[in-house]
Amino acid sequence: MLLVHAGVADRGMWDSLWDSLIRTHDVIRLDLRGFGGSDRLPDGPVSHRADVLGLLDELGVDRCHVVAASMGSGVAVEVALTAPDRVRSLVLAPPGGSLLAVRTPDLAAFGQAEDAALAAGNLDAAVAVNVDTWVVGPRRDADAVDPEVRDAVARMQRRAFEVGAAFDDVEEDELDPPALDRLAEVRAPVLVLLGGFDLETTRDATERLVAGLPDVRRVDWEDAAHLPSMEHPERFTDLLLDWLGQQTD
Repeated sequence: MLLVHAGVADRGMWDSLWDSLIRTHDVIRLDLRGFGGSDRLPDGPVSHRADVLGLLDELGVDRCHVVAASMGSGVAVEVALTAPDRVRSLVLAPPGGSLLAVRTPDLAAFGQAEDAALAAGNLDAAVAVNVDTWVVGPRRDADAVDPEVRDAVARMQRRAFEVGAAFDDVEEDELDPPALDRLAEVRAPVLVLLGGFDLETTRDATERLVAGLPDVRRVDWEDAAHLPSMEHPERFTDLLLDWLGQQTD
């Protein structure tokens, strides 16, 4: 299986799952370009889907299950559309990135707060806004989330800001037509996981996926926000292994 991280994180977001998953599966995780240890600028526009497929080629992986979070979920669906024979199944936990269609008030408030912090050169405040929005969620207190999870995401998000600064002037190679307009073309079975404390834009994306994908299962965890795999790693591992056990092709 291939693990694709969220935009507020890097491959380290899968640390708490790693030992359990590698007991039964061959597992790959990567830093998308501009995150974690992947700081090399591309020769042209950034294409995360091309980078993912290039990595699979280099490793000699013909087909795999793709497990993704947030921005990584958008990349995963784009990979499945670009090279459908390479993807056995998709786990989107939760959807995000190019799968978000609506700038809901909570997403707009986040964007304004992050922009203001970055414009002021206050990286600490920008990191805190991301943790409060995506890890804690807009409808609960920070004390409800394990401080180790909050701290881990804060470190990864800070690194993303530091590495990503070099990519500000790099264009992104966007899928055309976009993934949301091509959901009916996704051949792989899909599991979508939504947290009850996630943003309304993620809920909207989940509903669009459930309505548009040919083979999809939805799971809701009311006690999680945007990173359910980090908040509840043991439960997520059980869900994931059960899902993979059902994929028999």
